[in-house]
Amino acid sequence: MERILQKLRVEVNGDIFLKDPFSSDLGKEIIQKSVALLIELGFESFTFKKLAQAVGCTESAIYRYFDNKHKLLLYLHAWYWGFLEQNLVFATANLDDPKKKLAIAIEVLVNGPIFTKNDFIDPRALRQLLTDEAAKALMTKEVDEEDQKGFFDQYYKLGARIAEIIKEINPDYQYPKTLVSTVMESSLTQSYYAKHLPGLTDGIAGGDARMDFFHNLVFKSISHEC
Repeated sequence: MERILQKLRVEVNGDIFLKDPFSSDLGKEIIQKSVALLIELGFESFTFKKLAQAVGCTESAIYRYFDNKHKLLLYLHAWYWGFLEQNLVFATANLDDPKKKLAIAIEVLVNGPIFTKNDFIDPRALRQLLTDEAAKALMTKEVDEEDQKGFFDQYYKLGARIAEIIKEINPDYQYPKTLVSTVMESSLTQSYYAKHLPGLTDGIAGGDARMDFFHNLVFKSISHEC
């Protein structure tokens, strides 16, 4: 199963990019080097000029793939959540018990992908990047227009899939999307806090403690109305 996921690509909204980066070796290298450079420099200091130097191409070559660095970050954001959905689908394919499915969904959100090999992007490095930078893809003045264009479809699809699992467990629970989106965001922000603002968290950035926290949060929330 992991071999299948390793070969799978995430289909990202075509309006985010000018040319499919995975249609060429150069585009693939642009994506891979951009993840590493964004982790190293941060979004504010990252430029296409610096990326071109890292790749060994001209800056204009990168602009043939993306209009700007915000669109590049949107691409990486969409790819990550789409890859998580692929993980969830494969990991729960043979399960009938919705509680077991939900437990796996929480694990995927909190710890990242279960299947971590991919020929296109390193999903672990991408999670590290989005722990620091994901909010910058969403919280912009253009978010409403980008939402209308479907730029966040992968985000919506994963959230909706997990919300449906919650409804299987408790059809009367009123806030499945709100609960899921809270975990989706908090799984990254709690890691960010533990790394940069430890006074805002209780040392649950990794390991069993983090899983226990989110597992209890979700299952106690939905069982409250059972």
